[in-house]
Amino acid sequence: MATARPVVSVYKCDAPSEKSGTLPMPHALMSPLRPDLVRVIHSNMSKNTRQATSVGAKVGYETAAESWGTGRAVARVPRAPGGGTHRAGQGAFGNMCRGGGMFNPTKTWRRWHRRINVTQKRHAVATALAASSLPPLVMARGHRIGQVAELPLVVTDGLESITKTKQAVETLKQLGCAEELQRVIDSKKLRAGKGKARNRRYTMRRGPLIIYNEDNGIVRACRNIPGVETANVMRLNLLRLAPGGHFGRFVIWTESAFKKLGEIYGSLKSGAPLKKNYTLPRAAMENADVARIINSTEVQSVLRPKLEPPKKSGIKANPLKNKAAMERLNPYAPEKTAALKKAQEKGTPEQKEVENKRKARIAASKEYNKKHKRGDATFYKTLMKAFETAKAKADKKDDKAEEEEGE
Repeated sequence: MATARPVVSVYKCDAPSEKSGTLPMPHALMSPLRPDLVRVIHSNMSKNTRQATSVGAKVGYETAAESWGTGRAVARVPRAPGGGTHRAGQGAFGNMCRGGGMFNPTKTWRRWHRRINVTQKRHAVATALAASSLPPLVMARGHRIGQVAELPLVVTDGLESITKTKQAVETLKQLGCAEELQRVIDSKKLRAGKGKARNRRYTMRRGPLIIYNEDNGIVRACRNIPGVETANVMRLNLLRLAPGGHFGRFVIWTESAFKKLGEIYGSLKSGAPLKKNYTLPRAAMENADVARIINSTEVQSVLRPKLEPPKKSGIKANPLKNKAAMERLNPYAPEKTAALKKAQEKGTPEQKEVENKRKARIAASKEYNKKHKRGDATFYKTLMKAFETAKAKADKKDDKAEEEEGE
């Protein structure tokens, strides 16, 4: 639901800081928000003011051009006749030629206008009205409503009787619209494009929309105030309520127009008395707080327990290649690697210690060899003697086998 405030304050026209009473909130201002519907309806409605336009039937073909035919080493496109000018001999007619006709020329019998479903139009207007009573949406559209007392802003019927522009501007400023009016004035810019030469030289933002029930001078008083527009409550137009297809227009109501709105649209039960076969749109969800619904006890009590995802083991790292894995297994590994690195650097104490150990090892090896490996007692010679003995036995066995065969 757009809003659920039961009553709206009514401010005095001659003393906007004072309240004259309250009015019940019309059901139309509590309609569900449908920005998608507003965009589609606005797009189609804006097409219904277009006038047919197209290129002329003879444009690009108003010259007596003929092809030169073949044999002159040029394309066979029709060429402008004559001589003595640059135009003579230039290609004509083709859409690839300068000054030629366009491909697939536009026609006036294009489908310019769009038929719009009446119920959808009424739904879009109700949605735009509901959005105009929500400060966040109004501010998101760019309106400056920091000094406005409340939304929807309802003023007594004295506003409808204002006949002077100066008085209307003063009343709007007292209602808190001074910043909004200045924003509109500051936004006046030159239009980009050819529209500058087509009687629409400047662009300007939209200001407040004053909705009245009976025109006693308010339309004439406000028609020259930049950005301010007026509308009759019986003839609300979506193009005014949601300019550009974006709802959230800053709307100022007169008291009688606000009462009339309730009579026009009625309620969900009674229907709309002044709109044949129409009932206000109903929200698809009474409570749009989906997170609260899902986490409620009623829903959670009938749901199955949450499935825990299977535990996945990480990729096993090789400690001999992965430093972090090695450090987890052996916290001393980084120090050992650093010590080995220093042992290979010349001039470091570690390298000298390694060199001393190597010399001591070589000296001990020489001492051992000198003491235990002399003459025939060396490992190699002992090994070769064993091979020679085994070879002699094998030869002897073979000779004996040959003698037995000879006998």
